[in-house]
Amino acid sequence: MGLSWKEQVFMALLGAAAVSGLTALILVLVEAVNVLLPTDTKFGIVFDAGSSHTSLFVYQWPADKENGTGVVSQALACQVEGPGISSYASDPAQAGESLQGCLEKALALIPEAQRRGTPLFLGATAGMRLLSQKNSSQAGDIFAAVTRVLGGSPVDFQGAELLGGQDEGAFGWITINYILELFIKYSFSGAWTRPLEGTLVGALDLGGASTQIAFMPGGPILDQSTQATFHLYGSSYSIYTHSYLCFGRDQMLSRLLAGLVQSHSAGLVRHPCYHSGYHTTLPLAPLYESPCVHPMAPQNLPQNLTVEGTGNPEACVAAIRELFNFSSCQGQRDCAFDGVYQPPLWGQFYAFSNFYYTFHFLNLTSRQPLGTANATVWEFCQRPWKLVVASYPGQDRWLRDYCACGLYILTLLTEGYGFSEETWPSIEFRKQVGGMDIGWTLGYMLNLTGMIPAEAPAQWRAESYSIWVAGVVFVVLTLVAILGAASVQLLWPQD
Repeated sequence: MGLSWKEQVFMALLGAAAVSGLTALILVLVEAVNVLLPTDTKFGIVFDAGSSHTSLFVYQWPADKENGTGVVSQALACQVEGPGISSYASDPAQAGESLQGCLEKALALIPEAQRRGTPLFLGATAGMRLLSQKNSSQAGDIFAAVTRVLGGSPVDFQGAELLGGQDEGAFGWITINYILELFIKYSFSGAWTRPLEGTLVGALDLGGASTQIAFMPGGPILDQSTQATFHLYGSSYSIYTHSYLCFGRDQMLSRLLAGLVQSHSAGLVRHPCYHSGYHTTLPLAPLYESPCVHPMAPQNLPQNLTVEGTGNPEACVAAIRELFNFSSCQGQRDCAFDGVYQPPLWGQFYAFSNFYYTFHFLNLTSRQPLGTANATVWEFCQRPWKLVVASYPGQDRWLRDYCACGLYILTLLTEGYGFSEETWPSIEFRKQVGGMDIGWTLGYMLNLTGMIPAEAPAQWRAESYSIWVAGVVFVVLTLVAILGAASVQLLWPQD
């Protein structure tokens, strides 16, 4: 006896449902592939407590890292209001309070669930190094005040401490080479590649109280005390780095003025680095508060000092050269100044911080020849003060010092570090590269990421779009067939 029409339709719909469902299952299981889900983002906060001001930077990187080191980008930069923390020696609590505004901006950027795992570090540079030499108790009080504020924040506070001059120079070197993608580079094929050997650049940093030079020499480093070694992205690097305390912009200007005080009559200084027509009276005692200047204090210190500018660049250069001890390197191989070892310069260099700010003002950041740079600075120094003020409205705070700073930079880079007419074009004066600030903080964070455990990206099963669409169609057909079979069984009248 054959099947009735109802039974035939019912069996056909069940068969279609089975075939369609089996096809959808095969598409899901056979065509699916493993895909990596986006990793979580890690954050890090660094305070750069310099001699003249403090800046905060927030960095971020994917949690899975690359060859053991984070691929870090800058997420926030915030300049703290007020002077550097070393200026709060008489009111240490204010040093900590001054950091609150930028810290709150950083916390607003970081998801609350990730704050406990976000490292926070404050590195104090040459300003606090000098205060520690002058009065270690006051420096300790400032660090304690800073620690109370930062330690009470909902992040992983790593400490507030003095950053060594060698570390400052070395981390600055890491920063610029990382930003220029000279450690690793993301290729068009979607893979990380290593650039050719020999492309790494040197770093020149001029702060308020110290200056640093760091580069990878073309030969061996003969003085091991000037060598710094890092392991980044699976490779090791050994570089030369040295920091000169008291040779930063602000301390240089103070030492220069103190030297002129010694060679002039009491109470009056004719300053060759100030423009002709410039005149001011200032208290003399604060000049000798810095350890860089204190040994030069005269016996009978007048209360006030009158300073008159003469606009004489030749005399200015002569006074600046007195700040260096060039004779200590006579007869020595591979020596910069003050008897400090330095291997021969090698490769390209990036000059930032006050190197950049001074030469940017003087319009000398376009790789002009050394002769042009000299002529430009000398011409600026010889302009009358009234003309300078009229030419640069609203910039009175720094105007008087650009002449001295320009000539100082030329002296430091040529007679100090040894750049010549031929090698001068190898210096690039920059503040940022690729939207990221050049300084030691990014290099510090890159080095720190090597100590933060990586997180493997999560895996998931997924299909291509076309396979996914086909799977959905067969699932729908399966459901339609099942519903049709159920309708036939329930609603079709008996034959």
